[in-house]
Amino acid sequence: MNFAEVIAAMPIVAILRGVKPDEVIAVAQAIYEAGVRVIEVPLNSPDPLISVANLAAHFGDRAIIGAGTVLNAEAVALCKAAGAQIIVSPNMNLDVIRATVAAGMISAPGCLTPTEAFAALDAGAHAVKLFPGELISAAAVKAMRAVLPKQAIVLVVGGVSADLISQYREAGANGFGIGGGIYRPGMSLEQAGANAATYVAALR
Repeated sequence: MNFAEVIAAMPIVAILRGVKPDEVIAVAQAIYEAGVRVIEVPLNSPDPLISVANLAAHFGDRAIIGAGTVLNAEAVALCKAAGAQIIVSPNMNLDVIRATVAAGMISAPGCLTPTEAFAALDAGAHAVKLFPGELISAAAVKAMRAVLPKQAIVLVVGGVSADLISQYREAGANGFGIGGGIYRPGMSLEQAGANAATYVAALR
């Protein structure tokens, strides 16, 4: 699956922070059935590489599986071995970006300023993760979108509720990383699926 095409079709990355390996398939399946096709497991979750491997094996080429909170190049290699296709970070680490690109994976580093965003893209990043979203207004996204390359994928991550989606889309955001708005540890499968469906509806 092509990341740019998948995000263009349904601009959501579901972030399953805190999910456990023995429940990750069921949670992800509920979100998948709502229409989400990109699923990320942050590395500060319980046994995250097992969860990534479980997802990669279960979904195959039906979904794109990512690893998040990736902080160093060594972790990039471990994530690739587990089957991750996307490497997402909260920060803009050039070593992580270059290791990700060299491994043939999608790089989506966290950036907060135009300086960081341009540096990330120059290093080979495929997407810019504007994080934390709570600090970035739709107006700020519009201003950054005006100067960033048109082909750059801009994702707003953190604190974006379904009712704010349209504002960020109009400002030029290509997609959104949604964590607690879709899933929190202990949440029922029905609730996670319903939450995902709410975001999908807002984007359709």
